[in-house]
Amino acid sequence: MRKLEGDRVLVRIFIGEGDKWHHQPLHVALLERLRREGFAGATVYRAVAGFGAHSVVHTAQILRLSEDLPVVIEVVDTDEEVERLEPILDEMVAEGLVTMEKVYVVKYAARATSQ
Repeated sequence: MRKLEGDRVLVRIFIGEGDKWHHQPLHVALLERLRREGFAGATVYRAVAGFGAHSVVHTAQILRLSEDLPVVIEVVDTDEEVERLEPILDEMVAEGLVTMEKVYVVKYAARATSQ
């Protein structure tokens, strides 16, 4: 397990649930790619509603069920790793929003394994 404490960078990737990468949901493809590339971790959140650059509201309301709900992928890692992330995002994310902000990691720990 990598050590991840102190000043780090939080990357948020806002995409649509219907976005694809090589016939696979983009959020799944990104998650698999980040794991393969050795990033510290990533979390995918599915939103209940939102709109983006096209100003089209996507919602999970039963009367207006959207098949393209907003999805946010969060990645926390070092400055160096985030620099490696940028070309991956340029390659894979055709439309959406990517933000970065400084964060302070208090704790990053894996579950203890039983022996």
